[in-house]
Amino acid sequence: MKKIVALLLALVMVFALVACAAKTEAPKAEETKSEAKYNVAYVVNGNLGDKSFFDSAEAGLETLKAAGRISLTTIEMGGTEEDQAKWLPTLDEVASSKEYDIIICGTYQMPDYLKEVATNYPDQKFVIFDDNTYVGANSNVLNMTYRQNDLGYLVGVYAACMTADTSLANINEDAVVGFVGGVDSPVINDFLIGFIEGAQSVNPDIKVDTRYTNDYVDTAIAKEYGLSMINDNKCDIIWGVAGNAGNGAAEAALETGKAWFIGVDSDQELTLSSDLAALTLTSGLKNIGNSLIWLFDELDAGKEYWGTEVTLGLAEGGVGIVTDKNFDKYASAETKAAVEAAQKAVLEGTVKVDSALQGFDVVAVRDAVRP
Repeated sequence: MKKIVALLLALVMVFALVACAAKTEAPKAEETKSEAKYNVAYVVNGNLGDKSFFDSAEAGLETLKAAGRISLTTIEMGGTEEDQAKWLPTLDEVASSKEYDIIICGTYQMPDYLKEVATNYPDQKFVIFDDNTYVGANSNVLNMTYRQNDLGYLVGVYAACMTADTSLANINEDAVVGFVGGVDSPVINDFLIGFIEGAQSVNPDIKVDTRYTNDYVDTAIAKEYGLSMINDNKCDIIWGVAGNAGNGAAEAALETGKAWFIGVDSDQELTLSSDLAALTLTSGLKNIGNSLIWLFDELDAGKEYWGTEVTLGLAEGGVGIVTDKNFDKYASAETKAAVEAAQKAVLEGTVKVDSALQGFDVVAVRDAVRP
């Protein structure tokens, strides 16, 4: 009997030890799953719904929010001239509230406002994407930029191949493609320089009709430009690099039934109306959303870049080109191979694409290829 009691007591002690071990291990497992949480404000110098640039950033932030990694407040300030008067006071109000760990804004239009506010609130962290105007001027600001010239090169190779494929509907005999840019600025021209150099790598004699809307919301002027490009200069492919305004070029292609469209920043085949999506051959991707996810991955890993510039390209997934859907459907095997070879060449450094951000003579190159 004593042996049985002793055995039972031993078993009880074993179970107790196991239970204690389980209790001490559980918190450690929970700790490994926990992630940093940031309260983030995204201040938009325009409006969501552009189906391009601002939406790409919002999508990345919404992904982080859905994963429980950030809380998010998005503030749309509008993009008209009248709206611009409230950009500075709005940014100042958000910063002065001291509610946010990180305030995010973007584009070339915001650096002057951001510099003033960041100087006034040195303890507040800011991120500005797609601009490097005042890199290092404030130790609380991170500038995120992208190799849109590399992206433009891939799109240029693709467009030059496609405009030569007269077996495809709407493609004419003339080697002329179009570029509808937003504001005539270094970032937009960085897309353009890559586009021209990529197209010329396929056909040195190709013509590129370049026009600027001078904003990112006026689809009417982009449509007017698109109609002129198509009807007057026989453009059969137009790349819209003007945010929501650029989509007016897609409307021109649809109305004439003589051309194709290429989107920008996000996969516009997924965001445009079905009739416009049907004539969108591909989109050049400036992956703002991915870059913001990358940023918070880095922060969670203990890597900080405040006061510096981070530039993301093909290798980091900061830029790219859509290669499924209409691209896969309409591009020949030769065209697909040319785009793949171009991407490999850029990644390996055997092709160095010039950049409008480095003092390149954009005007001379642009004017030399006008139809």
